[in-house]
Amino acid sequence: MLFRKKKAKEIEQAILANKDQSYWANVRRQFRKNRLAVWSLRVFWGLLFVAIFADFIANERPLLAKLDGEIICPIVKNYGVKLGVSQWDEKFVVNRWNEHDYDWAFFPPIPYSATTQDKYNRNYKGPFDEQRIKATPEWRHWHWLGTDNLGRDVSAGMVHGTRVAVFVGVVAMFIASIIGIFIGALAGYFGDDRLQVSRIRIILCIIGFFLAIFYAVISRRNAYAVAAEDGGMAFQILLSIAIFIGVMVLANLLASALKPIKWLGHKTTVALDILVMRFIEVFNSIPGLLLILSIVAITKPSIVNVMIIIGLISWTGIARFIRAELLKVRSLEYIEAAQAMGFSERRIIMRHAIPNALTPVLIAIAFGVASAILTEAFLSFLGIGLAAEDVTWGSLLNLARKQFSAWWLAVFPGFAIFITITIFNLLGEGLTDALDPRLKQ
Repeated sequence: MLFRKKKAKEIEQAILANKDQSYWANVRRQFRKNRLAVWSLRVFWGLLFVAIFADFIANERPLLAKLDGEIICPIVKNYGVKLGVSQWDEKFVVNRWNEHDYDWAFFPPIPYSATTQDKYNRNYKGPFDEQRIKATPEWRHWHWLGTDNLGRDVSAGMVHGTRVAVFVGVVAMFIASIIGIFIGALAGYFGDDRLQVSRIRIILCIIGFFLAIFYAVISRRNAYAVAAEDGGMAFQILLSIAIFIGVMVLANLLASALKPIKWLGHKTTVALDILVMRFIEVFNSIPGLLLILSIVAITKPSIVNVMIIIGLISWTGIARFIRAELLKVRSLEYIEAAQAMGFSERRIIMRHAIPNALTPVLIAIAFGVASAILTEAFLSFLGIGLAAEDVTWGSLLNLARKQFSAWWLAVFPGFAIFITITIFNLLGEGLTDALDPRLKQ
């Protein structure tokens, strides 16, 4: 019995030791050696926390309150109102939230929303200027980072600006990653000599592509024009993508039906890598900023639209990275073993090739998030792409341009942009070092 327990303990220790020597364990160990990257990751978690719980940190509505004998949670209910599944009582529409006679109430640390206007502290009140505070206790309602021309609290704007910056960076790079990984993986795995496609599939895919462009884009110009005025551009873009995919799927289904015909079913080699790389070069030849400004100019100002647009133009770098990695991975032994075992190409790509080629993509995503945040700040600084009521770091900087004496409108959002861009660049550098196979010891 003792021998069995000792043997089991030795096996368990061997398994743990093997885990400690695994690739990702080495990556984590190497990453922890970079103190700047570790602290950058911690700051990112802090920014993500602020972004997710922004409404619970800065809001004019109570976190929890008792009014007229009823316990209410206005911040949570506001989500239902925005989704259209709930509505406010008349008393909450007529009166301000601080004007109700609560039995008791717990307010967020910053008792202002980003759009709350304090009529007593308009026209750029600085953090050290004299402020007129009517609410009690006075210290809680003090504008610690000052106000703008409309009396909006800058600290609340900074909190909600964090949400915009983080969500734009993460969502935009998520969209870019999906597109880039899909296109780059196909180009890298099949290259110029591995993709065998029947003649009928090539013919119908070419015809289907032009039909998809027509039905998804050209024939829907009126819908885009209406969406540009009334909103819903994001929905129209997603609908166009769905139509495009649907037409291409139908073309491939028809090709599969006609494939048994001998001449039509004859397979031809497609130089997919060359086609994808030439398309990327053509796409990159268009200045990215000019493309963003052109698209934003014809769409209704919306944060969602900005996320989608930035994501749709940021995929090329990711595609090139994973394509280069898969050109190496596709000739390795485990890929050849999977092919010899008769696994489908889709399974080999999704379960074996792509997971082992994501190393450089993680680095590109880290740098890409920083680029997306900087692009959003630039657009909001110019006052385009976002609705007038949206408060972001860039929009606060834009107000500072109009009033040079309001130094707090330049210092705080400018510092926030600097810190956020810096931590993502440091994360990218940390990942670069940690994922370097020459530095694993």
